[in-house]
Amino acid sequence: MALDFEKYYESRKQLVDNFLEKRMQKRGISNVDDAMKYSLLAGGKRLRPILLMATADALGANGYDFLTAACGLEMIHTYSLIHDDLPCMDNDDYRRGRLTNHKVFGEALALLAGDGLLTLAFEVMAEQRNVKPSTLVEFIHETAMCAGNFGMVGGQALDLEAEGRAISAKELKTLHEGKTGAMFIAAVRGGAHLAGATEEQLLALTRFAELVGLAFQIEDDILDVTSTQEELGKPIGSDAKNEKSTYVSLFGLEEARKMADETTEEALRCLDMFGEKADALRELAKLMCHRRS
Repeated sequence: MALDFEKYYESRKQLVDNFLEKRMQKRGISNVDDAMKYSLLAGGKRLRPILLMATADALGANGYDFLTAACGLEMIHTYSLIHDDLPCMDNDDYRRGRLTNHKVFGEALALLAGDGLLTLAFEVMAEQRNVKPSTLVEFIHETAMCAGNFGMVGGQALDLEAEGRAISAKELKTLHEGKTGAMFIAAVRGGAHLAGATEEQLLALTRFAELVGLAFQIEDDILDVTSTQEELGKPIGSDAKNEKSTYVSLFGLEEARKMADETTEEALRCLDMFGEKADALRELAKLMCHRRS
C-alpha cells in the first residue's frame, strides 16, 4: 500500500505540537516560561523531530516510540532561532510570520528563553523511556556534540566571522555543515541509534543526513533571493544585508538550483537498502529540499 505522506507528515507534526504544548504547561519560577513558549509553540515544520521518527520507521521500528527524544531536538532548534534573531547576531524582526522573541520580550529575556530551551531539551531527552540506558546516553552525547562547538554553535561562529568578506566554497561548506547540517545528522543518527541500526545502516543514514543538510541549505540560500516575506515568514534578502557569502552568491542562482537537485538525488540513493520502509524518509527529504518556505 502506497504511503500517504501528507497524512503521515501531518500526524507526526501534530504529535510533536501536542507533546510540546503539554510539556510547556509545567512552569518554572519566572516569566521566562512565557518567552520560551512564545517561540516553541509558534508553529514551524518540526522537521528535526519528524526526521528522527521517520529514520526509526525506515529501520522497522515505530518512530512514535521515540517522540520524547525527538521533541528535545525541536527545543534545541528553537533556542538557536531565538539567538540567531538577536541584534548581536542576524538582527531580524520577524520569524514564522510574527515578531521575533526579543521584539516581544526584550533582548535579555529572549537570551534567557534560548538558554532555557537548550537546557530543557536535555532534561526532556533524558525522560525518553523504553530505550537501553547506554543507547540513550549515546544519543544524548551525539546530540550535544552536534549542537555545540563541533557542530551548530561552531558553525554559527564561523558564520559571524564570515560576514562582510568573501569566503571560498570550501569554507562555506564547512560553515553550513556545522550551522545547519549538524542537527540534521543528530536527528537521523539519533533515530538510527534508538531503533538499533547496524553499522552499515548507520553509515548510509549518516551520509544521507549530510547530503540532505547540504541540499536544505542551498535551497535556503535560493529562497532568500527568490521568495517573499509572506511565504518565508521572515525577512528575505538578509544574507545580502549581512554581507554573507551564499551558494547563490558564489555559484549563481541556476547553478545553485542544479546543485540542490543533484545533492537531493544523491541523498535519496543512500536509502536504497531500506526499501519501502524508508518511503516516509524519502518524501521528507524531498519536502525539505524542494520547499517554498
